[in-house]
Amino acid sequence: MPRESVSAMSVNRSNGGIDEVKKKKAKVVVIMGPTGSGKSKLAVDLASHFPVEIINADAMQIYSGLDVLTNKVTVNEQKGVTHHLLGTVSPDMEFTAKDFRDSAIPLIEEILSRNHVPVLVGGTNYYIQALVSKFLLEDSTEDSDECCSNVAPEFFLLDEGLDVESISGRDDLSHGYDLLKELDPVAANRVHPNNHRKINQYLSLHACRGVLPSKLHQENAAENWGCIDASSRFDYCLICMDAKTTVLDEYVGQRVDSMVDAGLLDEVYDIYKPGADYTRGLRQSIGVREFEDFLKTYLPDTSSSANDKALKENLRKILDSPKDDKLRGMLEEAIDCVKLNTRRLLRRQVSKNVFGELVG
Repeated sequence: MPRESVSAMSVNRSNGGIDEVKKKKAKVVVIMGPTGSGKSKLAVDLASHFPVEIINADAMQIYSGLDVLTNKVTVNEQKGVTHHLLGTVSPDMEFTAKDFRDSAIPLIEEILSRNHVPVLVGGTNYYIQALVSKFLLEDSTEDSDECCSNVAPEFFLLDEGLDVESISGRDDLSHGYDLLKELDPVAANRVHPNNHRKINQYLSLHACRGVLPSKLHQENAAENWGCIDASSRFDYCLICMDAKTTVLDEYVGQRVDSMVDAGLLDEVYDIYKPGADYTRGLRQSIGVREFEDFLKTYLPDTSSSANDKALKENLRKILDSPKDDKLRGMLEEAIDCVKLNTRRLLRRQVSKNVFGELVG
């Protein structure tokens, strides 16, 4: 081979001169995209062409339980393809981006040792970014918990006249995420919109230290968080699923209705607990808190295992009650809220330029 060709292959200045480095790295496929875009199906379909193993990167599907509500891929849909980190974490635990990174890296290495291709699948961008990034924002903010935990609500006075109330006491828990987006979009991009504990932590950090969470890192580190560069551990192939929002909206409505038929109401009945913490674990899932008001009204003050079965069996019958029935109205409103909040989630997912975030 002519000397010129060898040089061109080894150092391609148009892409930073990392071709030779990339050639030596193990290949990892990442399938991203909004909810309902077909990520899981594509991942399974790849198995008909390549020896793949799938790693779930969806923040709620990580947890055990609520299989219908979180839309976990069923055993039949898996078609014999090995899935990892799917329903493996206790529903009451907090599973952070750092936890995901520390769990995924050994799995990837194990899969590669079997000469299989690791395929990561999920709509939780900050999980993927935590994996490809050299550092985590959470690593530098954990120490702020203690110093900020006693900050009173009236001290949450942020830039541009933003007034942050005690988010955990609000009925509209999405307000905290909206405030964080306005205050520090970079930090907001790294946290699940329903992770209200972490959102509170970031807002508290600014309140007690007067510093933006994303600016804890010097120079360009924060802006480059989650970007793939020459020092990334693996060579990532990014596949971003896309679809028109109107198509996804229609699909969401159909999917939630199908979930109700498949046992969604039984799941939310089982996980319901008066005064539960909706800021961590599986209860962050869209579709849990939305049914709280209905279940408070529906359930008696005291219940036992003896009447639990009857109460659960009666749940779906409520939808066949007269239209002016109070419980039917509350239940239909809860179901509509699940659809609305899911559509809001997919809009946040669609609005993010995931390729821009990951490749810089």
